[in-house]
Amino acid sequence: MRKYIVVAVVFLTAAISAFGQKYHVTNVTRERILVDSTFADDARGVDVLAPYKHIVDSIMSPVVGKVAKYMAAHNPESELSNLLADIMVWQGRRYGEKPDLGIYNMGGIRAALPAGDVTFGDVNDVAPFENYITFLSLTGEQMKTLCDQIAKSNGCGLSKGIALVIKGREVESVTLHGQPIDPNRTYRIVTLNYLAEGNDGFAVLPEGFDIKSPKDEQARTREFIVDYFIEKTKAGEVIDAEIEGRVVLK
Repeated sequence: MRKYIVVAVVFLTAAISAFGQKYHVTNVTRERILVDSTFADDARGVDVLAPYKHIVDSIMSPVVGKVAKYMAAHNPESELSNLLADIMVWQGRRYGEKPDLGIYNMGGIRAALPAGDVTFGDVNDVAPFENYITFLSLTGEQMKTLCDQIAKSNGCGLSKGIALVIKGREVESVTLHGQPIDPNRTYRIVTLNYLAEGNDGFAVLPEGFDIKSPKDEQARTREFIVDYFIEKTKAGEVIDAEIEGRVVLK
């Protein structure tokens, strides 16, 4: 498995001392650098990383759960995308929510989960972005539009209970918890704030109402995924998910 080490070194004090107080920081950027065997052979590089490696490992190495099999994300439906959408619905209980549907975009899943022990670092690789859980309501007509937009992308992570059949990037049929979409009722959605803002082709989501977008620590994507793993592990469960026909391409 690839191992990523994130290192951020900012020489602010040195810069100010060298160039005087009239200078100030205008921007700070960061990036993930893959530390592979080529870099590891560089003794100077190893020396630079040494003070940070212990800190990073202490954060990323703890095991948070166990997965029954290797899980990756792919259209139209995958074990990992199903799992993440279900976890968002599960997390709704923390906020007094009972969502009808969870939505997690494939592009937001940046790595696979290994079979066996899963560490905090593994979860961080899957969900590296600073996204937060968001709840919103859609009318039945807006739900139909949402399904159309999902069809245009040939599927995404959708929670248990939906059966969406796509043909030629169009919706052929859709039911939610065994019922067709009712234009006269309201549906509660849980997703990421990134999608709720209309990104990744989900233009209808910003039209939602009764929006709840908490910003506490457990609302951050990687944190509630870890919470799910820890709770299931305490219950003696191994995490698993299946492809169930939630999204079918014809």
